[in-house]
Amino acid sequence: MTMPRRLALTRPGALPGTGAALAFALALACTAGAAVLGPAPAQAQDIAPVGEPIDVALRTGPLLPEEVLRSSLLTFPSILEAFEREAAARSDQLTADGAFDLMLRGDAFDRLTGFNDGGAVRAQVIQPLQPFGAQVFGGYTLSNGRLPTSQSSFNSNEFGRFNIGALFSLLRDRDIDPRRFALEDSRLATGQARLDVLLVQLNVQQEALRAYWRWVAAGEEIRVFEELLEIAEARQIGLTREVGEGARARIALTENEQNLLRRRTLLEQARRDLEIAANSLGFFLRDSSGRMIVPTREQLPDVAALEPIPPIGTMLAVPINEVVQNRPELQTFRLALERAANRVELRRNDLQPRLDANVELATGVGPMGSPTGDTTGAAVGVTFSVPLQRREARGRLQRAEAELRETELRQRRIADQITTEVDNILANLSAALKLADLADAEVTQANQMVQAERTRFRLGAGDFFLVNLREETAANAQISAIRADLAGRLAEASYNAATMNLSALGME
Repeated sequence: MTMPRRLALTRPGALPGTGAALAFALALACTAGAAVLGPAPAQAQDIAPVGEPIDVALRTGPLLPEEVLRSSLLTFPSILEAFEREAAARSDQLTADGAFDLMLRGDAFDRLTGFNDGGAVRAQVIQPLQPFGAQVFGGYTLSNGRLPTSQSSFNSNEFGRFNIGALFSLLRDRDIDPRRFALEDSRLATGQARLDVLLVQLNVQQEALRAYWRWVAAGEEIRVFEELLEIAEARQIGLTREVGEGARARIALTENEQNLLRRRTLLEQARRDLEIAANSLGFFLRDSSGRMIVPTREQLPDVAALEPIPPIGTMLAVPINEVVQNRPELQTFRLALERAANRVELRRNDLQPRLDANVELATGVGPMGSPTGDTTGAAVGVTFSVPLQRREARGRLQRAEAELRETELRQRRIADQITTEVDNILANLSAALKLADLADAEVTQANQMVQAERTRFRLGAGDFFLVNLREETAANAQISAIRADLAGRLAEASYNAATMNLSALGME
């Protein structure tokens, strides 16, 4: 079987070694490409667990707030999603870096018919640079035979021709161009993605803490209603005996039965609230495989052993202005403003005329194929172009400027919103701490009234209705104290998130 002439590069008169040279050029291109590739961007950030394995900590013993925070930080889906968005942004940055990759280009041809019967092979290395939108290049060309005028750039000495050169942008693309814009924009986008991770973590840790304290408060309310029911059940036994002995009117027994029904209703409502609170907390409690863990009542902690809310003066150590400026939302906006300003500069660049300069040096190796010509040469040149109306460029510039102004206005609004939010949190926290103190004092007074009324009733001087009223008033005072403490805990969690107290949120 005869090989087609298009592949027979070793025919008489053809360029010797053209096929091998082209193969070598292509192999070199692949090798160079592999060499300049950087490492692949990291995937979502791995967080090394600390302390007891999370699966064990969440299923045994009292459930503490630091265990809840560790679980949500390690396993909550929205945090893991934010890490993946950051990994994607880093991948985009690698893509933008690729615009400045070293490139090796090779081509070859062999004329099969006609008066001109020459062939040639050429390999060229091109390196884009950031300053002046420049690129430098170097190459090697080897030709043989007679080439037409249109392919005279392939002419070389007997052993080839080497050339080096550079291309510079003097007006348009001098200070910025799409490649450099994409590179800087991807860097800023990566910074925004990193801030987004922080913002998601702050919000998740805040909500996890708030769910935890709601669960603890619901458990405390059950305890109050259980004690209230136990008192009524014990009293029912005594009243039944006394009514049977004729020492009490039956109406007292009927009244207590009514109290039993009311207190059982309150207890069932409290159990429902605890179940709902446990399910809500389970949304943030996940094992190592990501499955939710619903805490049980047996895991409720001893409230007296938990850390109290710090004094308000301690929490106000950081100035509000500093807090606002360090918020990730505003840091994100600063990066967004920088991205918008870069886009404006890119669009202004589009209005510039293009003026490119190039310089090239070439030298041949070996004797010339013809008696005329010089083996070494240098050349310089310029290229100029400009759109006359530039309507597309002006339209893009106007849009970029409008987007920049919009971002500035949004930043101002968000800064004011954050300031208002922090001020409101402080007001809620201060009020919650004061109300908690008042509620504790009310509990003390209510318990004293209960004991006094029970003594009077035992001595026959009191009224059964007043005893029940005092007991329920004392229970309501305890519930108010629990909810006042809960309000303080919720405000503390919100304040720690707003002020980025990473230690209190289990983030450091």
